Amino acid sequence: MSNIVIAFPKKETVQNIKKILSQSGYSVQAVCTTGAQALASANNLENGILISGSRFIDMMYMEIHDYLPPEFQMLLIASPASIQEREVENLVCLALPMKVHELLQTLEMMEGEIHRRRKKMRRMPKQRSEEDRQVRMQRHFLWNETSSQRKRPIGTYRSGVWRTEPVWWRSRR
Repeated sequence: MSNIVIAFPKKETVQNIKKILSQSGYSVQAVCTTGAQALASANNLENGILISGSRFIDMMYMEIHDYLPPEFQMLLIASPASIQEREVENLVCLALPMKVHELLQTLEMMEGEIHRRRKKMRRMPKQRSEEDRQVRMQRHFLWNETSSQRKRPIGTYRSGVWRTEPVWWRSRR
């Protein structure tokens, strides 16, 4: 499950959404009423979803989205008139009035996207520094030099296990 942060200017709205998510099996990590609190909570977590309204006392949703860590996705719940930009990366909009199943399906879709991103990041090779690359190259050349100097009889030794003839083979000779 992803980390979920809920941020709305009205405390009642936050509590209602938290109750819906808790009943549906989601765990809410933080509840906020200002944009600064939401950003602070998101920065303390590794990744997740920020469920947010469009206006706060201290900032608008686009400012929050701009300062949000790249590992976080934002779910904007607002009226269609207040949603300005729909084609922004890591921003999903849900228009009011919304139904509970719409909210839950949208969260499930966003969690799937986060899971796919994590999987993709794990598959990518690590970015190594120049010093690490040089050390690995030296080890590689050293290993090739020492392994080419070793001589072993062909067919008697294979990958650390001695090979012998099977017992049934000896009886048929």
